[in-house]
Amino acid sequence: MSSNSLTVIGFDADDTLWQNEYFFRMTEEKFAALLGDFADSDHITERLIEAERRNLEFYGYGIKGFTLSMIETAIEVTEDKVPASVLHDILRTGREMLRHPVETLPYVRETLMELHDRYRLVMITKGDLFDQERKLAQSGLGELFDDVQIVSEKNRHTYQRIFSNAGRTPLESMMVGNSLKSDIIPAIEAGSVGVYVPHDLTWVHEHAEAPVDNARFHSIDHLGELPELLAKLS
Repeated sequence: MSSNSLTVIGFDADDTLWQNEYFFRMTEEKFAALLGDFADSDHITERLIEAERRNLEFYGYGIKGFTLSMIETAIEVTEDKVPASVLHDILRTGREMLRHPVETLPYVRETLMELHDRYRLVMITKGDLFDQERKLAQSGLGELFDDVQIVSEKNRHTYQRIFSNAGRTPLESMMVGNSLKSDIIPAIEAGSVGVYVPHDLTWVHEHAEAPVDNARFHSIDHLGELPELLAKLS
């Protein structure tokens, strides 16, 4: 596919534009330490992952759902004996996550600035509306995007709708992100090019096999390599 036919580039936000999973992992460690008198850390983490998986359909993605899953896990692990002080600490930790400064990843701003005048750039992200809007505002990247889409789920239909609403078909679009499951595979299924940008930490629920045999799949080490990839596709 020639990049000359590409007119729209979608970008994931969390762990593609800025750090995210790192703060969740830090909070998981604090959470396990809070419940250290009741179970070992591996067991607590396993139960938390199970709770998050169960609750996705109810709470969606983001810090608020994560906090509720921590509370549920604390109740389960302690067999309803969790101290009120621990629940207060969990809620405080969740609020701290919602206030944490945004740390943009390397090469993000310069890459977006280089591509802004050549393509229509769309940020496509899952998560809590208020928190994602906060992170975008604090990142200072908002002015570089032509559109921002905060969605409840990313699947083939999501990308078909967003790219069609941008005035183009998925065939004229590219999706860039760190999650094979949410950013790359469904975008390719919709007909778009998918560019995988690995992150050191990836949420367990986002793991999937890379579609390496698909001609629309590409992988780069960091966003700074995206302009070069676009040049090669031309």
